[in-house]
Amino acid sequence: MPIYEYTCQSCNAKFEQLVRSMSGESKPRCPECNSVKTARALSVFAVGAEGAKSASGASDPMCGRCGGAPGSCGME
Repeated sequence: MPIYEYTCQSCNAKFEQLVRSMSGESKPRCPECNSVKTARALSVFAVGAEGAKSASGASDPMCGRCGGAPGSCGME
């Protein structure tokens, strides 16, 4: 079961919830104000993990800002 991060649109509280299935599932209730006005938030952990995965697979020391070959930008 995946854990999703949510933000309450009523009180701006942030919380996590285990979700069994995305189909037919009602929106989770905010644990702070009990509102159902919640939205799934972008997980910083997931974004960081994706970036680390691609960075660790790089064989040359590029900064990734310009996408060019090593030595082609002023960042080196």
